[in-house]
Amino acid sequence: MAEDTARQLQARPIAVAPAAPTVPTQTILLIITLIVATLYLAADILMPLALAVLLSFVLSPIVRRLERWRLGRIPSVLAVVVLLFMAIIGFGAVVGNQLGDLADNLPTYQRNIHTKMESLRRASQSAGDRGVIKQATDAFHDLRQELERVTGNDQPPSAAASAPSGEPPPREPVPVRIDQSSTGLFDLVREVLGPALTPVATAGLVLVFAIFMLLQREDLRDRMIRLAGSGDLSRTTEAMNDAGERVSRYLLMQVVVNVTYGLPIGIGLWLLGVPNPLLWGLLATVLRFIPFLGPVIASAFPILLSFAVDTGWTLPLLCIALFIAVELFSNNVVEPWLYGSATGLSSLAIIVAAVVWTTLWGPVGLLLSTPLTVCLVVLGRHVPQLHFLEVMLGDRPVLPDEAKVYQRLLARDPAEATEVAEERLEQGTPVEMVDTLLLPALSLAEQERQRRSLNPDGRLAVAEGMEALLDELGEHRDLAGKAPCVLCVGARNNLDEAAAHLLAYVLAGRGVHADAIPCEMASSRTIASLGTAGIDAIAVSSLNPAALNHARRLVRRLRLHFGHRIPILLCLWSAHPEAEVPARAGAESEADGIATNMAGALSRLEALGVKGVEVRAVEEPGGAQPAA
Repeated sequence: MAEDTARQLQARPIAVAPAAPTVPTQTILLIITLIVATLYLAADILMPLALAVLLSFVLSPIVRRLERWRLGRIPSVLAVVVLLFMAIIGFGAVVGNQLGDLADNLPTYQRNIHTKMESLRRASQSAGDRGVIKQATDAFHDLRQELERVTGNDQPPSAAASAPSGEPPPREPVPVRIDQSSTGLFDLVREVLGPALTPVATAGLVLVFAIFMLLQREDLRDRMIRLAGSGDLSRTTEAMNDAGERVSRYLLMQVVVNVTYGLPIGIGLWLLGVPNPLLWGLLATVLRFIPFLGPVIASAFPILLSFAVDTGWTLPLLCIALFIAVELFSNNVVEPWLYGSATGLSSLAIIVAAVVWTTLWGPVGLLLSTPLTVCLVVLGRHVPQLHFLEVMLGDRPVLPDEAKVYQRLLARDPAEATEVAEERLEQGTPVEMVDTLLLPALSLAEQERQRRSLNPDGRLAVAEGMEALLDELGEHRDLAGKAPCVLCVGARNNLDEAAAHLLAYVLAGRGVHADAIPCEMASSRTIASLGTAGIDAIAVSSLNPAALNHARRLVRRLRLHFGHRIPILLCLWSAHPEAEVPARAGAESEADGIATNMAGALSRLEALGVKGVEVRAVEEPGGAQPAA
């Protein structure tokens, strides 16, 4: 079991996922421009279709449940539509009743507002002639007089001069034109009822579309699969199922969140004594379907009403506190608990989507912004050519943790790299953190160095950043009992030296004194300056398994200098435990042991006689290879 675990950790891919097939930038920009123009110009047709799709997502689970009860497709759809109409009519009846009651009490509320304004005026007068309100009134009055003086009078100067002083100037006659054009009944209906009939017509169109979508949902699904490409049925079906599940789950969770928001609002307003709490609770539940603006609109009416109801200021302040408390509880407790990863969108994507769709389709676009963007993310997840949509809008990490560490180190920001390492350290042991995070980050740097895309300055930034990261993590070390001493040597460059520092960090955490030295100190010219006393073992770190000849020469040089008394461990960090290189290194080099991961290095050092590096069973690797 321990061997399998270590092999899985070692076999984990460390390279960034390959990019999707590239498409010319001009083509992408042209396609995006055409799509945006179509969405804007064809809004009158596409908006009802989008609303109908959203409504069908809401109603289809109920239709399927009725069909399972042997009710049939057409009766099930008609029954759901009738229930929908009854719910809308019931909601409208309750809201209309509450609005009528509110209108009956408006004269009383008007007197309260007048009383409150009078109290403000008296408070201003009691504060002196230069009260706040009086200062504001005088300022506006002076500004108006200044504007009139600058712009001048409309009458000619001669007329103003000839007018006697103290008498108003003569007024010009106003021309009167009699319009005898007749206004027909059709024009009157269009001007009066036109604005009211437009949303009714849109709602009827949405309902008709939704009914046909529910009746022919299998046929529409087959047509979508045919348009997407019948040659890849598995991917198309998976994408459609993923989109349907995400949108349906989002809408269901939205209903639950809105009910848990509107119910406390209605109860709280009833306890505070605000009139018509049922109306405000229902409006809060419905308006919260509109992102961002819905809660603001829902809270504005009862707060303004509280100003009119109460002659003092206690009730308005309590209403404001109620809405703030419920909103904070809903945003920080209810929504994270219910939503989770229901949408798959990042927080920034939700805001950007709301702005874009509102710009294109107005308030309807704001309502549809999240479901439509969820569908775009699903397309980006399953269609390689649209992978950029998931990268821009999705909530999945776009870089693995080891790539994040490497990028932070390359950008000379070891503080952020340390945060990633500390998060991983909270989930496991230091050995697991080094094996699964820091060593793969150095391997990424070594791979780019071999491709010549990492210059010497970049290698230096990564090496120095790794040392700074280990200094920050030094609080995890247990430096008690430094009797054994291990010399950690970088094989070829400063990246190998950084890997040697990782081994020294792990050994120091287990009470073993370890010194990490660069490869220059073990060169043929300077190796004579290395002391041989007090060293219990030597560990050579190499990140490039292909450079086995160089590592073999370094091991031979160290063997000639330190003799056979001191064991030498060759660490090929980027090599797979079962690959050919570790086995060949054990046969061709003079090393006493071969290791391919940190847990294997500790196990081999313990076997070579270094005390204090005992490895737990879970950390025993499958990659430690004995020397031939």
